[in-house]
Amino acid sequence: MMPAWHRLRNLTPNAKKADMADYTVLITDKLAPEAAESLSAKGVNVLDRAGIEGADLIAAIAEADGLIVRSRTRVTAELFAAAPRLKAVARAGVGVDSIDLAAAEAHGVAVVNTPTSTSLAVAEHTLALMLSLLRSVPRADAAMKAGGWPKKDLMGAELAGKTLGVIGVGNIGRLVAERAAAFGMRVIGFDAYLDAAALQQRGTQAVSLDELYAQAHVITLHMPLTAETQGMFDAEVMAKMRPGVYLVCAARGGVIDEDALLAALESGQVAGAALDVFASEPPGASALVQHPNVVATPHIGAQTEEAQTRAALDAAEELFNALSGQPLRWQVK
Repeated sequence: MMPAWHRLRNLTPNAKKADMADYTVLITDKLAPEAAESLSAKGVNVLDRAGIEGADLIAAIAEADGLIVRSRTRVTAELFAAAPRLKAVARAGVGVDSIDLAAAEAHGVAVVNTPTSTSLAVAEHTLALMLSLLRSVPRADAAMKAGGWPKKDLMGAELAGKTLGVIGVGNIGRLVAERAAAFGMRVIGFDAYLDAAALQQRGTQAVSLDELYAQAHVITLHMPLTAETQGMFDAEVMAKMRPGVYLVCAARGGVIDEDALLAALESGQVAGAALDVFASEPPGASALVQHPNVVATPHIGAQTEEAQTRAALDAAEELFNALSGQPLRWQVK
């Protein structure tokens, strides 16, 4: 059984209400402008320093009451120690593995994220990865651009009639399941937190992990990166999967043992993989990225204008609520 994953909680920080002009919010990653505009309209001082790092970041954080980041900024114990005024950190997105949650708790800093803002974009990208993988779309496009016509070499497979295994049936997994069903797929699912009834409501038939591995033609991963899920999909797990399985991951790269995946691709145990995330980003021209049976994209699952606007506004609103002592929807720590 997979260990429990971290759950979002609805908690209220012990912040006292104050004149919001007394607060400064530092934005360290590129966000849609609506975040700064929303906070400024509420009287908050906004310091937009997208791309800031190193000593400059240490100096700027000392004056900040709130911080908004995406995945680029690593919010480390050193950063928390340099931020005596910091009350809350907002992650514009889902994953919080770039934030030292233990250090946040030790310094009394609330951590919030925006778990629903990018869900639709990631779900749609997951389906795009599946279709690209099973129909060899990138290879076909590259060949055409090179003047070729490799029609006979690109025999694909259909999603219809295949079994899709969804591991992690949260916001994104549910949306993927719904869309996969529309393609005529049988959808089975596993989630460490949800019982069979809840999984059924989210469009999946509940199965054990071993049953999912044995039955699924395509497996898509939708869980956070934690100490428990780090490298979870290793050689032992891949050996349990149906021979010729397709593996899709638009979650966190670290959940897959990339050496094991490469070996499984070479042996044919895994017929193909579609990856939007990698253990180290950017991964460079690695053997995995260059493998002919891999479709690789540069962590663009959440990269739509609509999703980024929602993430920016949600992060700004949740951070404002934390600073002003209002109830929080998405407190992680």
